[in-house]
Amino acid sequence: MAVPVIMPRQGQSVESCIISEWSKQKGDKVEEGDVLCVYETDKASFELESPASGTLLETFFTADDDVPVLTNIAVIGEEGEAIDEFLPENANATEEPEQPAQPAEEKYEDTSAATEQPQKEQPEPAVSQESDTDEFTRISPRAKSYLQKIGLSQNDIKISGSGPQGRILEQDVINHIEQHGKPTPTAAQAAREEKSGMPAEGTGLGGQIRREDLGKTAAPAASTTPAQVLEEGADFTVKKLPNIRKIIAENMHKSLQNSAQLTHHLGADARKLLNLRKQVKAAQAEGTLQSNITLNDMICFAVIKALKKHPEANSHFLGDKIKIFNKVHLGLAVDTERGLMVPALQNADDFNLEGLSNQLKKIANDCKTGKIDPELLASTAASFTVSNLGAFGIEIFTPVINLPQSGILGVNTITHRPADLGDGTIGFVPHLGLSLTYDHRSLDGAPASRFLQAIKQEIENFEHSL
Repeated sequence: MAVPVIMPRQGQSVESCIISEWSKQKGDKVEEGDVLCVYETDKASFELESPASGTLLETFFTADDDVPVLTNIAVIGEEGEAIDEFLPENANATEEPEQPAQPAEEKYEDTSAATEQPQKEQPEPAVSQESDTDEFTRISPRAKSYLQKIGLSQNDIKISGSGPQGRILEQDVINHIEQHGKPTPTAAQAAREEKSGMPAEGTGLGGQIRREDLGKTAAPAASTTPAQVLEEGADFTVKKLPNIRKIIAENMHKSLQNSAQLTHHLGADARKLLNLRKQVKAAQAEGTLQSNITLNDMICFAVIKALKKHPEANSHFLGDKIKIFNKVHLGLAVDTERGLMVPALQNADDFNLEGLSNQLKKIANDCKTGKIDPELLASTAASFTVSNLGAFGIEIFTPVINLPQSGILGVNTITHRPADLGDGTIGFVPHLGLSLTYDHRSLDGAPASRFLQAIKQEIENFEHSL
């Protein structure tokens, strides 16, 4: 009996996944558990294993296709078995049964009316509203819900969908609103009545499109050039921007555009951390310690203790309110082959140093192998983030906040600076550079400085027995 291969749902916020590559091809023999393809969300990549043994009878999508979750992407069975019932159109019909039905009923009514009164009723089905209705059926439930939430419908703004067959996803709507501005209800109604396109930008507050903006030049149509096509010249190469790179770029731009960010820099005496690191290496060599506690683990442990003392920094700024967390959900910037990922370690304040070290390594490894839970990569999953560039020899940098978090700590390399060793003796002491970027809407300079000083004190007074 043939078995469908379904695109899994990776988290409640994920609407679709992109197939990166097929590991098996049509006609190949596969065993249950074999990797069929690699797919990615906007945050991580995953391997999809075969649900059964048999022959890969058909694949319905190719590499780089953006596939809605819970859609059949392939069929496994015995050679010669029928696969028509597994076509992705059938799978999609169960996801949104009511949407395609409504336009069909309207068409049957129009046809009936045209039969009864052919001279008067025949021209009416040609009205552009019907094509708009057909287009409206190719929109995901989340995208439609988002439009309804902001008081619009798809007919109010022309959106180019990035999903399969032009299906409009929620992110398409968000991107369109951010690029072109949200029309006022008056402007939206006028655009429908006049059948005019929306301008590239509006003159209202925050780029909002007003009624008087409708006479301006409409936004240019989206390019139809396939995203995977590379342009090459004698002295340049244009590469396709990876999906995760687009997300990183968008999030970083949003963060700087929508917050008031400042960065304070401070150095902390790192002698106790370095001494503990030597003890860790010695204990590992002797076999008395299993956990490889790194300097970054110690710094994160110190940050957690400082956050408990300064809960205002362990928060989300939400416009007209601030959400202060009782627990520390620590975000950790992780460099992967696909780009920067920031997973959150939930309830990080519940762990001792060894436990924290093990958990941080686990989420970092899950990011690199594509096994991380996408929900942990959402910026709202963490209450504060640590980004360490010390291994690259960076002496000072300005990290960018993962909104709506109120702050992020940048960890720099260790440098030697002159310091008073006591009794009038001056010597060079290893100093760890700390760069705290905070949202001035959430924190003022004085409490942010006190928080950074608390991190410094936790590092300089670090005590731990192996």
